[in-house]
Amino acid sequence: MGKDHIVVGLEIGTSKICAVVGETRSDGTIRILGVGHAPSRGVRKGEIVDFETAGKCIREALVDAEEKSDVMIGSVYLGVTGGHIESFNNRGAINIPEERDEICEEDFEDVQTSAREVSIPSQNMFVHSILQHYYIDGQDGVLNPIGMLGRKLEADFHIIHGVANRIKNSIRCVKEVGPEVLDVVYNPLAAAQVVLDQNQKSLGALVVDMGGGTTDYIVYVDGALKQSGSLSIGGDHMTNDISLGLRIPMAKAEKLKIEEGSVLLGLAHPGEMIVLKDETGFAGKEVEREMLNTIVHCRARETLELLKRRLDEEGHLPYLGAGIMLTGGCSLLRGIDQLAEEIFGMPAHLTHAHAVSGLTSAFENPQFSAAIGLIKYAEAMQPERPKGLFRRMLTKFSFLWMWF
Repeated sequence: MGKDHIVVGLEIGTSKICAVVGETRSDGTIRILGVGHAPSRGVRKGEIVDFETAGKCIREALVDAEEKSDVMIGSVYLGVTGGHIESFNNRGAINIPEERDEICEEDFEDVQTSAREVSIPSQNMFVHSILQHYYIDGQDGVLNPIGMLGRKLEADFHIIHGVANRIKNSIRCVKEVGPEVLDVVYNPLAAAQVVLDQNQKSLGALVVDMGGGTTDYIVYVDGALKQSGSLSIGGDHMTNDISLGLRIPMAKAEKLKIEEGSVLLGLAHPGEMIVLKDETGFAGKEVEREMLNTIVHCRARETLELLKRRLDEEGHLPYLGAGIMLTGGCSLLRGIDQLAEEIFGMPAHLTHAHAVSGLTSAFENPQFSAAIGLIKYAEAMQPERPKGLFRRMLTKFSFLWMWF
């Protein structure tokens, strides 16, 4: 097993910090060698708010991953998220010089530069620019323009950017612990690499990664990434609602949500109660099951309806032939797929990482989809290894190809 084939994906989530050690294989599959995780503290809505505390949790997750995989972790691919991350689509265009009519490598680089010439907030940095389509003299569907004849070359890109200091804080926190950060990757982009196949991307699909502090999403239409973003709402907000509504501690509310909660209403028997046993510091309590489900339902509905409004603005929903793929920890809520189908009016599927071997408990757990996806991202980038995070951040751009 060559060292170059070992990749570590690190996700700093609001509820948990997860480090996945994987081996990338020549056939495009991934073998999970070990998963380390730790409760997340010092992180709010996917962003670090307490540097020292978050650093301790990151160290704990990495040490756990090292012990379980028997691999010393020296570098990671870091997943990032947060409500500050935005995206848009942009087209670059150049005219081919008069003295020739064949498109060459230089033109390819120039159209990339043209697409970069776009204004974003001064405090932001580019995270990704993903190629969607090429056009030569107005002809679409061009996969590789090099060597073709034409007078004008255009290219559409999906551009993702976010507040530079917030992203750099995550990078710095990891580096303080020890590992080098090889690249930063937007979480829903990473998750999509392992929960979607190329056919689903071609048919059109929406991936919704429902985490503790954020709900991340990404949309593919005709094989190209068209829309992405993050809502600053997640499972922790639901837990807080339960804690306040039922007047129980947060830890009890979280356990109640996971073990007993459902987003579906009307299924509980009239007057059906759930007994919370008394423990040290907690006197015990009975809560009405339908009340619990109502709280869970209301927050889940609010999240999905807000997401639908965002997607309606871009008009991509009618083109999602493969439907909705739900992943992340909150996708484990009972009935969440049925609620999504009702709100979006299309099939919704619960999903996890595919084309993965090794620890079954890891890749079949939707909580790890983004972290495993970071390894798949690294594997796809392997033929043209990134020039290094420092240099990439100086140029403030990262180009990916249509398979993303």
